[in-house]
Amino acid sequence: MVLYAEPATERGRRGAGASVCRRIVARVRVRQDGRVISPAPHELPDGVTVTELRDLAVRLATAAGTLVREGRPERVEVAATKSSEVDPVTVMDRASEDLLREMIAAERPDDAILGEEGDDVPGTSGLTWVLDPIDGTVNYLYGVASWAVSVAVVAGPPEPASWTVLAGCVHSVADGRTWSAGLGEGATRDGAPVHVGAPASLSTSLVGTGFGYDAGRRREQAAVLARVLPEIRDIRRLGSAAIDLCLLADGSLDLYYERGLNPWDMAAGVVVATEAGAVVTGLRGGPAGNAMTVAGPAGLVEQLARILEEVDADGAGGVDHG
Repeated sequence: MVLYAEPATERGRRGAGASVCRRIVARVRVRQDGRVISPAPHELPDGVTVTELRDLAVRLATAAGTLVREGRPERVEVAATKSSEVDPVTVMDRASEDLLREMIAAERPDDAILGEEGDDVPGTSGLTWVLDPIDGTVNYLYGVASWAVSVAVVAGPPEPASWTVLAGCVHSVADGRTWSAGLGEGATRDGAPVHVGAPASLSTSLVGTGFGYDAGRRREQAAVLARVLPEIRDIRRLGSAAIDLCLLADGSLDLYYERGLNPWDMAAGVVVATEAGAVVTGLRGGPAGNAMTVAGPAGLVEQLARILEEVDADGAGGVDHG
């Protein structure tokens, strides 16, 4: 992705007192049929920098991570469920998001908020904070060490197909690893630059994925997995999409795919992955999103996407499996 700033000469023509917005343009996507798709540009409010937004994302995610880590009881209780009875929400999910919302309101009161657990908050700045207070709640519930706080800030509509992610942070609470990225700034883990790996082939690629909580969806995903597994080195299902995308970014996974991701599941992880050199897309030339997200090095993403399309992994291909 590329950040475009208005030239100083043009700012001078407008006058010292004029308000200036810098334009943010996402890197164009190239479909498998060769068609170029370029999302509409969005504006970064005057006086705001990507670096400042990234720093705030890190502070938000790590503060919420401290709350979650220090406040985790010996036995975690389920406060509610989401998509099904096996998709839990804990009291700490809500407490973590409450803290994030309070900090954003204090530092950037004009920004909108899109969070997993609370009501959406409208804004006037054109920026939206996309929050997952605990990504990997089932792991948190059981004490399995793969859960994170995910915080991103986007320009444009709060929909993955339309937004431009400006900055994000994924903080792995159990082990303290922190990935962050800013548009045009690259991606880091604990301050050190990270880059996607370069496996020799699809057959030598370690692939991450995840499964939904609806029984019918799981049956479909199991059939997809049966088709994918013989073509790759092995599969990993860690239970946190945000961490999966960051492991892809630092080369710990070679590829990643998943159906059913919500905006808060993917916002921060996607900017970390793309700034580390990954391609992130959907199937059939579409954008990454709820229907399907595929991420990794360009050539291998194309191969994996082709297999996923053959088995109608996003349920949108109209394939006759009779």
